[in-house]
Amino acid sequence: MASRSFLFIYVLVMFSLAGMAFSDLSDDFYDHICPKALPTIKRVVEDAVRKERRMGASLLRLHFHDCFVNGCDASILLDQTSTINSEKTSRANNNSARGFEVIDKIKSEVDKICGRPVVSCADILAVAARDSVVALHGPSWKVKLGRRDSTTASRTAANDNIPTPFMDLPALIKNFKKQGLDEEDLVALSGGHTLGFAQCFTFRNRIYNETNIDPTFRRQRQANCPRSGGDSNLAPFDPTPALFDSKYFSDLRSKKGLLHSDQALFSGGKTDDLVEKYSKNLKMFSKDFAESMIKMGDIKPLTGKRGQIRVNCRKVN
Repeated sequence: MASRSFLFIYVLVMFSLAGMAFSDLSDDFYDHICPKALPTIKRVVEDAVRKERRMGASLLRLHFHDCFVNGCDASILLDQTSTINSEKTSRANNNSARGFEVIDKIKSEVDKICGRPVVSCADILAVAARDSVVALHGPSWKVKLGRRDSTTASRTAANDNIPTPFMDLPALIKNFKKQGLDEEDLVALSGGHTLGFAQCFTFRNRIYNETNIDPTFRRQRQANCPRSGGDSNLAPFDPTPALFDSKYFSDLRSKKGLLHSDQALFSGGKTDDLVEKYSKNLKMFSKDFAESMIKMGDIKPLTGKRGQIRVNCRKVN
């Protein structure tokens, strides 16, 4: 009787372990299912970035904003319906998040090359973010794959969880901690602002009302961002918005952080030392950025039989 009980427990444990293994993300997930999937994503991303350098930063930001809202599940891509409360109209994304047409193009090309929809929209976001960084001369990393797509979205969760450009350091640390990310992840991932632009309304208060800002930098930004109007006027986060480098961190040390939340990383707080190190060591920043991107990509993925593989990234099957 005891041996039969032991056998039952052994079989139960083996099935549980098999389920765990099946549910884990892995960088070779599509190697046998569709080996041409990743090269196809890379090709479409490179084409998009070649046409518009800014698109690289936009695709990176989509992945970030996706993962911070109930995990990396492509919920950010869902359009508004009677049952879907789209995250596209949240405060952080409305008239700001972009690159959705590139994701649509990737999905179409990948499904064509794979013969059927086997690559999730969530995985497309993760790979496109990596390929965008590489296209702009940043580091590469092995993207863990096997995520599935959500069947719902939450504008409320997007409003609550995506960090705002007005946060101070304690609020940023708390925000990242909620996602299982530490202070090093906060600084490294904020370094994604080595790429791209911000809209005037996100930094207007900083350039007109804050004191820890370089006077020349202030005047330069005010020239394109008036006290009223021009809300969508763009300014680069650093002098090289289409090149992955460490100038973002050098700017913070010179009080030239564009957003309040940028300068908060170098304002006499506990992250000052890391900003200083990254400003002097691009290799260290690139390594830590890649590691933090992998860590962020692990936030609450849907795997196994949870979620679905969407046919159209913008709507539930």
